[in-house]
Amino acid sequence: VQLQASGGGLVQTGGSLRLSCAASGSTFDDYAIGWFRQAPGKEREGVSYIGLRDGDTYYADSVKGRFAISSDSAKNMVYLQMNSLKPEDTALYYCAAERLHVRNAPMLRGLFDYWGQGTQVTVSS
Repeated sequence: VQLQASGGGLVQTGGSLRLSCAASGSTFDDYAIGWFRQAPGKEREGVSYIGLRDGDTYYADSVKGRFAISSDSAKNMVYLQMNSLKPEDTALYYCAAERLHVRNAPMLRGLFDYWGQGTQVTVSS
């Protein structure tokens, strides 16, 4: 399985970005694909995921109402639309895949089997 993340960049506070994750190398019916982020000096934290079979979603409290995750199963793509960005959203964002996803499972780093490279998101104040 390979995951290719893209879409990061530099934006001002209040701006928007859309991250994309392209998945390949498997059929992803039973997977969840999501995004983690890691800021300098901080632990990696789960941001959002989407279950590709049932469409269940998870959002960290810090991004609820601002971020929206979606998927295009025909293209094996997952998107994270990030609106109303804040400086505290600045981090390296990683795309990750959970192979045998249980609906509405917690977003734990150890449950995710595959990881892509990070894409940097920087929000200036």
